[in-house]
Amino acid sequence: MNWFHCYRPRPYAGLRLFCFPHAGGSASFYRSWHGDAPHSVEVRAVQYPGHGDHRAAPLVDDAVHLAKLVTDAMAPLLDRPVALFGHSMGALIAYEVARVLEARGRGVTHLFASGRHAPHEHRPGDTHARSDDELVDELVRLGGVDRELMDDPDIRELALPAVRNDYRVDETYRHRPGGVLACPVTALLGSDDPEVTAGQAARWGELTRDRFAVRVMEGDHFYLVPRQGDVIAELSRAVATAWPSTP
Repeated sequence: MNWFHCYRPRPYAGLRLFCFPHAGGSASFYRSWHGDAPHSVEVRAVQYPGHGDHRAAPLVDDAVHLAKLVTDAMAPLLDRPVALFGHSMGALIAYEVARVLEARGRGVTHLFASGRHAPHEHRPGDTHARSDDELVDELVRLGGVDRELMDDPDIRELALPAVRNDYRVDETYRHRPGGVLACPVTALLGSDDPEVTAGQAARWGELTRDRFAVRVMEGDHFYLVPRQGDVIAELSRAVATAWPSTP
């Protein structure tokens, strides 16, 4: 199983940026990032089991276990500095991957957590246990899908099992106390995100002993789609010292 999609390989890039999709999302969500990132960055988009072209692989419903599987698969790609970007549920998985990497003695250049409250702030939820109609209502509310598309029975049958699983991953997660991260962390969010406030995003700062910043951009939960250029520019500024220029 190929865990990481790379639409624009850059063998001389100084840094690999691993991108983690939101609940129900796939690696293709970051397709345009591969070409738009600086030439000194190689983007690797994570494909979770049971999603996209890995739809036949068994779903994994535990965030910590999923993070360990991703980290194991990353081993051959750790020959250069690594940064992690995750959106929504992806921010949680990226955080747990950073914990595993640091526990194994492999540092992370930067963790970017987008569109999610801090992992140690428990917010109970039951979206994963709701009916299909209610699950679709939630997806539409967040702005990640088109209502007309999700009214198609065939699309629902194809998409909702992975979506429901991902909500289960997020909503049943319990933070394990322990040491804080050694890497810098940046929390990003949309100004009108119904899921997280700037104050909640600021709590990510409690999980690192290095630099921390909050960046608010205009938009909703999926602000990073219309503001992609701004997001990539922010990532570039945050880790400029780890992205040496290339010919």
